[in-house]
Amino acid sequence: MIEGADKHILNNGMVILGEPMDAVESVAFGFMLPAGAATLPEGCCGASNVITDWIFRGAGDRDSRQLSDALDGLGLIRGHSVGSSHITIGAALEAGNLAPALDLYADVILRSSLRDDQFELARQLAIDEVLSLDDDPRQKVMLKLREQFYPSPLGRSAVGDVAELKNLTPDVSKQIVNDRFNLSQTIFTVAGKYDFDAVCRQLEHLFKSERRHDDEAITLGAGRGQYTHIDNDGAQVHIGLMMETVKPTDENYYNARVAISVLSGGMSARLFTEVREKRGLCYAIVARYHSLKEAAGIMGYAGTTPDKAQETLDCIIGEFRRLREGISEEELARAKVGLKSALILQSESSSSRAGAIGSDYYILGRVRSLDEIKDKIEETSVESVLGFLRDHPFDGFTIVTIGPKQVTVA
Repeated sequence: MIEGADKHILNNGMVILGEPMDAVESVAFGFMLPAGAATLPEGCCGASNVITDWIFRGAGDRDSRQLSDALDGLGLIRGHSVGSSHITIGAALEAGNLAPALDLYADVILRSSLRDDQFELARQLAIDEVLSLDDDPRQKVMLKLREQFYPSPLGRSAVGDVAELKNLTPDVSKQIVNDRFNLSQTIFTVAGKYDFDAVCRQLEHLFKSERRHDDEAITLGAGRGQYTHIDNDGAQVHIGLMMETVKPTDENYYNARVAISVLSGGMSARLFTEVREKRGLCYAIVARYHSLKEAAGIMGYAGTTPDKAQETLDCIIGEFRRLREGISEEELARAKVGLKSALILQSESSSSRAGAIGSDYYILGRVRSLDEIKDKIEETSVESVLGFLRDHPFDGFTIVTIGPKQVTVA
């Protein structure tokens, strides 16, 4: 891989970022449109999820079938996601087909048909996705956890709310597209094999528009409480817990990442060995870092049986708190290796790199090189991680459970 990101800003304000990868014949791209779940008007939870489907049901002079055929004819592996701040739409494909793919995506963003008869199909798919969460309590508990932990509306579900989706109309959704598809705040990313100058020229031609004013900042509310339980008649209790930690802009970010890796960086990490292997309390357990631009937290999950739920929660919280008491050099070394290995695997995927450079730019205002990240990980020490934990103890949990039995939160 060639280190260093390409950058250009179009006349309308759209930021173009690229990271060349010298060992691939593919390319991946993504448009980060500022229409994520937290940006929506009240009462429209799930509208972003509907819109990501609806805008592909015909665009330009193509109807839904013709657009799908054109995209498939280029061999695109399409992807989309809804986050707190952005809708991201993009694809991975053979590098030679990038230019015609961008032509089609410009139609989708600027000239989507947004037909009323296609809206109902998109909305029903979104409703079905929400209803399917009843069959996936692990995903449901983590969505609810983010909703409870982050200040409103940052934790708003990206999947949606059934009642609000049923009330959503085509006109309201069209207005969201018109208001939120702000090219001046859009980030375009590309990674793999590409000609950056050619990409910039094409995008400047496709997205000619006046620079718009920045949208108003989101007004943040308060978190929603320490403990929430959702009754479910299943045979398991799903436990989600989250606590505040430093954001990626903080000087202790890498100490935080290493500390979390000591807890949950593999089968030799503390949560797996202490909670699952030694005590046999749960069949699944994990903790990971999660961040938005405005806030960050450590998310934990465990799946267990009702009779072991309380002990499982107590043990997990105990391990979080015990970490500040000491970390061995061996644990630190394993944590570093795990983090760097994950980074190397990500660096071999053009789709992952396209997503990572966009996230970096939005949160940090710049793109970190892979060497910078590896060096920062390597600079951490037992002393620096423990110093971070003393100043930022792993405590103060927001907890959500799904199952037939509640737990007691001390």
